[in-house]
Amino acid sequence: MVRERLSAAVNRYPVLWRSLAAIVAGLLLFGSFPPRPWWFLAPLGIAVLTLVVRDSGRLRSGFGYGFLAGLSFFVPLLPWTGIYVGPVPWLALSTVCAVYIGLFGLIARLVGRLPGWPLWVALAWATAEWVRSSFPFGGFPWGRLAFGQADGWFLSLASIGGAPMVSFAVALTGTGAAALILAVRSARTGAPAPVDSDDVGQESNSDASTDDASLGGSAVEVADRGTEAADRAAAGERRVSADQPRASTPRTAFITAAATLIIMPIAGLILSATLPDPNQGDRTITVAAIQGSVPRLGLDFNAQRRAVLDNHVRRTKELARAVEAGQAKKPDVVIWPENSSDIDPLRNADAAAIITEASEQIGAPILVGAVLVNSDRTTTNSVIVWNGAAGPGERHDKKIIQPFGEYLPMRSFFRLFSEYADRAGYFVPGHGDGVVRADGVDIGVATCYEVAFDRAFEDAMRAGAQLLTVPTNNATFGDSEMTYQQLAMSRIRAVEHGRALVVAATSGVSAIIAADGSVAQETPQFVPAALVADLPLRTSNTVATRVGPAPERVFVALTVAAMVAGVVVRRRRSRTEEATDRNAEIGQSVS
Repeated sequence: MVRERLSAAVNRYPVLWRSLAAIVAGLLLFGSFPPRPWWFLAPLGIAVLTLVVRDSGRLRSGFGYGFLAGLSFFVPLLPWTGIYVGPVPWLALSTVCAVYIGLFGLIARLVGRLPGWPLWVALAWATAEWVRSSFPFGGFPWGRLAFGQADGWFLSLASIGGAPMVSFAVALTGTGAAALILAVRSARTGAPAPVDSDDVGQESNSDASTDDASLGGSAVEVADRGTEAADRAAAGERRVSADQPRASTPRTAFITAAATLIIMPIAGLILSATLPDPNQGDRTITVAAIQGSVPRLGLDFNAQRRAVLDNHVRRTKELARAVEAGQAKKPDVVIWPENSSDIDPLRNADAAAIITEASEQIGAPILVGAVLVNSDRTTTNSVIVWNGAAGPGERHDKKIIQPFGEYLPMRSFFRLFSEYADRAGYFVPGHGDGVVRADGVDIGVATCYEVAFDRAFEDAMRAGAQLLTVPTNNATFGDSEMTYQQLAMSRIRAVEHGRALVVAATSGVSAIIAADGSVAQETPQFVPAALVADLPLRTSNTVATRVGPAPERVFVALTVAAMVAGVVVRRRRSRTEEATDRNAEIGQSVS
């Protein structure tokens, strides 16, 4: 009885139930991201969303349900973007990101009836992520499925195709689960797989009959319209059966769906055995990561810029004393975080002096995160190799700078919406290869926001990076989940390129990450600390490093081809439907 009532309620209010399911799908995706270790929720969320958008009627319905799922995903994922600037930027960014999930819903609706549809729908997700990671203003990759999988079975796939491969694998597992659900339902009911509701008008006709009754139309008129709708639906079913190949048997559908569901998780588990040994490499060096912490959190944390610099100098000197006392191993390289010296040490003699003193006491070069003022008064977010009395050496100027933070596109327009607009910086991007040499070691650098982008380490790896580092400043995002989300990205990058990776953060979390993505050491937030570890250097490259962006380009090309096929099929069915309707009208006039 309960089941019958639930079925009746779903049939009576399909839009409501689909909307609720879309919201649940988005929340499941959110639940798969750090600091929660529930990576397995992501395929489940994709499965639910696929069932909703694939069966949602018109193309715009697919977009609408996808957009709704996007809101329920990004709104709880990104509140750190509005901690100190108010809810408008947070909600605006979440809404824009949700549009791309809506785009997925639209594409999934278009390709979701093609043979092999779980593959095409998974590719549609990968393509939507690529678009979001590229446009506008350079894109915003935060929230890609891959970045929630650092603790999951899919992690090792990053060594084959990077973050795009991991996202695709998660999406394919989800669409395979959706196909399995449909196959099981079909086997239990003995009914064939449902035909395209766009073609037979199921959703629109059921809604129309309800609307007619609610508007007070006579029972006879409603019945007549219902009969006509049933006739059109029957004709539509005949057209579909003529246009499409015969549906596969329930057993074949079940086996195919089950295989699609398990292929990627099994591949990930098998590949995990091929990841590099965390302790093996061409040679080993000792690296220290310094977390000096900050006087206070928020956008004004660097108002006491000298205090931030002093904190990192102090913690480095404490490590030097521990080394001298035999309590810690002497590092070959020391890494400070982004913004550890917002006083330009190339222009300020005092800042240069205390950095030099710290480097001399520890007896190693320091990678200093500094804000440098250019001759035209613009600024660069840089990492400088500072080697004792020799002073500054090579440097990495951040190449992927953050819109609406480090710079503000269309400043005069956006200042109309937030009083914080003018607090955005005037940073300009660098143009190097992302590698700095310290003590004979080539270190690839991706500063903070850069690590979210696939291209961040590409140039550095081509230039021969043996070790990777992500200096970051999370003090502007308070006590939020942002630092854990970013740490997961660094773990993906370590596996993607087969390199040990050092995260140095101003206020936490700093970490030592092995080439297999495991976290060897990490600090708590807001506590001054120093991590010291022996890390292997490597020169061999993973498949992902060698192929670069090729897998994602293939995903996009296949999605475009599937979309073209979907358009062709829909147009053919539309022409067939129009011809059938004309024949029906002729038959009625003759009769």
